Amino acid sequence: AAPAAWFDLVRLYGRGALTAIVQIRLMAALPYLLAGLQIAAPAALLGAMVGEFTGAERGLGVLTLRALRGLDVTATWAIASLTAGVAMLAYAARGWLGRALVPARAELLLAPPALPRDRRDAWRAPLTALATIALLIGLWWLAMEAASLPRFFAKRPDDLWHFLVTAPDAAANRSILFGAAAQSLAYALPGYAAGLVLGAGLAMVLTLVPSLAGALMPLAVTLRSVPVIITAPLIVLALGRGATGTITIVAVMIFFPARVACLQGLRQAPGQVLDVMATYGAGPLTRLWQARIPAMLPAFFAAARMSVPAAVLAVTVAEWLATGTGLGNLMALTASTSNYNLLWSSVLMVATGSSLGYVLVGLVERAVLARLAPEQGRT
Repeated sequence: AAPAAWFDLVRLYGRGALTAIVQIRLMAALPYLLAGLQIAAPAALLGAMVGEFTGAERGLGVLTLRALRGLDVTATWAIASLTAGVAMLAYAARGWLGRALVPARAELLLAPPALPRDRRDAWRAPLTALATIALLIGLWWLAMEAASLPRFFAKRPDDLWHFLVTAPDAAANRSILFGAAAQSLAYALPGYAAGLVLGAGLAMVLTLVPSLAGALMPLAVTLRSVPVIITAPLIVLALGRGATGTITIVAVMIFFPARVACLQGLRQAPGQVLDVMATYGAGPLTRLWQARIPAMLPAFFAAARMSVPAAVLAVTVAEWLATGTGLGNLMALTASTSNYNLLWSSVLMVATGSSLGYVLVGLVERAVLARLAPEQGRT
């Protein structure tokens, strides 16, 4: 989100890329970096606990697993309260750091003139994507071979190709995989959209009515900091095993990053522009629509990109714990029955779907920024 004119100034004074990074890019990225740290505060604790579910000897994740298995409701809620409290403290510390480091008013951003697009740019993205895919496949195969892992459980790319394409029952295997993926997608997409809309909407409300922040912020942090392995069964118990419960779980996971990123983006509206609009008697809604939302767009799309794998994670966890459908349930079943071909195929489907979603959001972002906020998308 750095203005292109600033880079022209660096080149005019004969300085290089290092100066541009230190003096311009890092400074322009600082507000978004701090917003990322704010999102990461509860996410780091959640990630540690999820990691402890897989076999750690101690920690909150281990205690949570023991409490859930023993149906110890009091201990479960005590752990949830503790994690929420720790996350709130980390969130508050990040807020203090942001106020200390980031100025209250953003610098004025001027849109540079549109430049003709190089025809080579149209081929650059597809070629980069193909090269990345080839590199990942090569690293996957080399890692398995270098570690001499048995093919029974450590599948190579050619094993999955045979399982899904050339095997006699490949059509049936694809039908199972794509059917489960369609079930997950049916829940992930509306939950993803609902989380983004609710997060951006709350950020706008808090911008218009800042006094509500004290009441709503603790609730938002709590929803994000309580581990999904605890909240998912509770939400499903309250709303049922159907679409409503699963979509709600996905929306809760997406809501917090979207709210934090969008609120930070709304604060990046240029102070000079807001002053001019106030001079001409523009009301809060007009300033929001004409100045703050265009400034929010990069942060919104950054949150939208981050939320793609988060939505996939949320829907698979919900399917694993509660609904008994989709890719989450399929991975749990195949792991328990040692059907590693189908398990690896499911993992590949999850990774591919997340990557495609990320790319699609990026394409939408470039189109929207070129139209509504060109100064945010030029560099």
